[in-house]
Amino acid sequence: MFELKVQMYFSSAHHLLNYNGKCENMHGHNWLAEAFVSGTVLDKSNILVDYKVIKSNLKDVLDYLDHKDINELPEFQGISPSSEILAKFIYEKMKERIPQTSKVAVWETSASCTTYWED
Repeated sequence: MFELKVQMYFSSAHHLLNYNGKCENMHGHNWLAEAFVSGTVLDKSNILVDYKVIKSNLKDVLDYLDHKDINELPEFQGISPSSEILAKFIYEKMKERIPQTSKVAVWETSASCTTYWED
């Protein structure tokens, strides 16, 4: 099994719903998103998926979130856009574009990370 990882940053604001604490207030993060692609079948160049393809697709997904109030985006109306929800959102968008997407990690800080994958 091969696993590739691409990292990319984006900045956005959000606030958590149904939360009792500071994060219920609007605040922002310089998020780090990691997209993982896994598989066993390589192409004729012995590449699973070209890094530039992963990077381009991840950039497109993250551009939608970048410098936005995530709570205001239609997909997040009425739900608490936690790191868990963002990881799942990015995973689903990447999976639509690159079927070999195996998981997505979203870092709020250098010490706090959520990873989403499906069995």
